[in-house]
Amino acid sequence: MNRLVLRSGTEPVSNNLLRALRLEDWAMLEPMLEEWSAPTGLVMHAPGDTVRFAYFPCGSSLVSYLVVLGDGRAIETAMVGREGAVGGIVSQGRLPAFARAEVQLGGSFLRIDLQRLEEVKTRSPTLRYLFARYADCLMAQVFQSVACNAAHSIEQRTAKWLVAAIERTGADDVALTQEQLAAMLGVGRSYLSRIIQDLRQRGVIETRRGRICVRDVDELRSLACECNKSVTAHFDDVLKGVYPAEENAPAASG
Repeated sequence: MNRLVLRSGTEPVSNNLLRALRLEDWAMLEPMLEEWSAPTGLVMHAPGDTVRFAYFPCGSSLVSYLVVLGDGRAIETAMVGREGAVGGIVSQGRLPAFARAEVQLGGSFLRIDLQRLEEVKTRSPTLRYLFARYADCLMAQVFQSVACNAAHSIEQRTAKWLVAAIERTGADDVALTQEQLAAMLGVGRSYLSRIIQDLRQRGVIETRRGRICVRDVDELRSLACECNKSVTAHFDDVLKGVYPAEENAPAASG
C-alpha cells in the first residue's frame, strides 16, 4: 500500500490510516475534516452516548477503549493511536457507544461528523473498504486482548502495553500513573507496583511523577508476550504500512 504525504492546511497529516487513502478519496474527505485537540483524560464518549464523530489521532495522540464493569472498574480492551480511528467509521450513521473512549495521551486529532462520513462512503467504495479493513484490524486487537488477559502474566501484559504505547506514539515515555495502568490492566495496584519496581531495578524503565519512561525497549519487548507481534502482523496483512513502522519506535538507550 502506498503511503501518501497528505496535508491538512499547511501541515502533513500524521495519521497513517488517512495517509493510506487514495488521493481521490482524500480529496473528498479532506474538506469535511476539522482539526480538534484534547487533553489527557478527556472522555470522548461514555457507554450509551451517541457517537457523533470519527476521530483520527495524529502524531503522539493516544486513545484507550475501556469497558466499564458493574463495580465501576474500567478495563482497557483496545488502544488506538496514529494507526487508526476512534468512532463509528463503519457504522451507518450515529449509534450509541458500548465502551468508553478516553484520551490516554492528549494532542491533536482530525475528526469528521459521521453523517458526512457516510455521505463520502456512499460515493467511494474504496474508502468504505479501507475503513472496513481497519475495523477488522481493530477487532483483531480486541480478540487478542481477551486471549492475553486470560493467558499471560501481569509482567508480560505490562511490558506488552508499554511497547504498544511507545510504538503508536513514537515517544519513549508515557504520561501514566501506576494506579491508572493497574486499573486498565484489571490488576491490583500493589501487584503492579512490584512489577514496575522490578523493571526499574533492571534498568528497563524509569518512573517519574505521573510518567513511565522506557530506557531499554529491546529488553521490554523480550519480556512482553507475543500479542503485539500478532496484532502488528495482522495489520500488515490487511493494511500494510498503517501500523507504525519499527524505525519510528524509539531506540533502546543504555
